[in-house]
Amino acid sequence: MSDAFPVIKSKDSLVAKHVTKPVWDKLSRAVTKTSGFSLDKAIACAVQFDNQHCGIYAGDWDSYKVFADVFDPVIQEYHGITNDSIHTSDMDASKIKGNIDPAAPVHSTRIRVGRSIDGFGLSPGITKEQRVGVENLMKKAFANLKDDLAGSYFPLTGMKEDVRQQLVDDHFLFVSGDPNLKVAGMERDWPEGRGIFHNKEKTFLTWVNEEDQLRIISMQKGGDVKAVFDRLAKGIKAVGDSVKTESGKDFMLDAKYGYIHSCPTNLGTGMRASVHVDLPGWTKEGLATLQARCEELHLQPRGTRGESGGQTGVTYDISNKHRLGYSEVQLIQKMIDGVNTLYKEDLELKKKHGL
Repeated sequence: MSDAFPVIKSKDSLVAKHVTKPVWDKLSRAVTKTSGFSLDKAIACAVQFDNQHCGIYAGDWDSYKVFADVFDPVIQEYHGITNDSIHTSDMDASKIKGNIDPAAPVHSTRIRVGRSIDGFGLSPGITKEQRVGVENLMKKAFANLKDDLAGSYFPLTGMKEDVRQQLVDDHFLFVSGDPNLKVAGMERDWPEGRGIFHNKEKTFLTWVNEEDQLRIISMQKGGDVKAVFDRLAKGIKAVGDSVKTESGKDFMLDAKYGYIHSCPTNLGTGMRASVHVDLPGWTKEGLATLQARCEELHLQPRGTRGESGGQTGVTYDISNKHRLGYSEVQLIQKMIDGVNTLYKEDLELKKKHGL
């Protein structure tokens, strides 16, 4: 027996391609052990929206195993990996060669990763008790952080207005209302169990129970990517060690898929390393040309919004394109080398356009 086959509105999504009637008939009544997650919950976004590229989320680590007939082909196609590939993590900052050219007009650097603690569900499926359990464990873990990583945890529940406003001003606050996260089940019991930690210098930050159990972020002004990555590596290790000390639990790490995240597009490193950089020459060439060049360099460009919310014109957010199939060090190296290349080319383009 199976439940009725759903109408998938995102016809061009990976879900539409890989959730076939036979697969549905086989898995529609299966339920995961950790958080009671099902295939219909996993593909809710692809069913309800018509604009999904991927369209599936995992409710716990078991989801990737129980619904492997769907997740495996989706992940392989999205990340361009093979069925027998394994993922290698490498957070050793000393292996990074060089840095972004100090002359390059880089405003800021930000690197984020996701992490999930074993034994708890992931955001789309996590139970109320598990979510509070993650938060309570993190409160203890944060209290153990030392030196330049030490700071304060701000729970969203009962947050005072002045604290909220400060977090908004710092661009640290995450809010509810994202339609995707809502339909995927990530905003249940909002805002309970969620919060933000940051160190005194506001260069090390952790979001608790947003799209992932943990989003760990390192950032600072300027283009010293190596320093930002070094702090991130140190911070992840300190948080991981602290969680292990408090609970005996490790981060979910899969031999094939790397660090487990709720969204399969983030599997592997779960890392997005980005800089905000001015590229006036490339701006004159046009966004399509810049996008094509970034594709060759394995980078992803996005426009940025200025402090007041308007497009600043020549500033772009440039980040690594890949997550899985490369180590963190390899992705950081690609980003550094790629941004240096774009900057050099931008100088030539400025001449060409008489800027």
